[in-house]
Amino acid sequence: MRTRFALPIVVSFIIAVPAVSFAQTDSMGMKGQADQGSQQLHQKMRSGMESMQAMKPTGNVDKDFAMMMKMHHQQALDMAEIELRNGKSQEMRDMAQMIITAQKKEIAQFDKWLAANK
Repeated sequence: MRTRFALPIVVSFIIAVPAVSFAQTDSMGMKGQADQGSQQLHQKMRSGMESMQAMKPTGNVDKDFAMMMKMHHQQALDMAEIELRNGKSQEMRDMAQMIITAQKKEIAQFDKWLAANK
């Protein structure tokens, strides 16, 4: 009988600890720029997923694919820009710049296809 009630407590703890850890401040008592950038990345991920989930299917797989991938690529672009503003690793900043360049080209291809296939 005890084990039946232990699982919800363990699950609650697993869910609560990351939320508390994420909200904690650094040793100076202030959130640092890296923490702010990390929060921005997570917010961008959530809002991007919400946008894709809110999109109404058109019944045309090609059009839905193009529209959703455009949103997905825009999300990647936005996240890469956050990395450029807040990231410290030159390797990750270089990767973010490559993502921006590539995703802009692919978004333009999706835009072109969508315009031709209304």
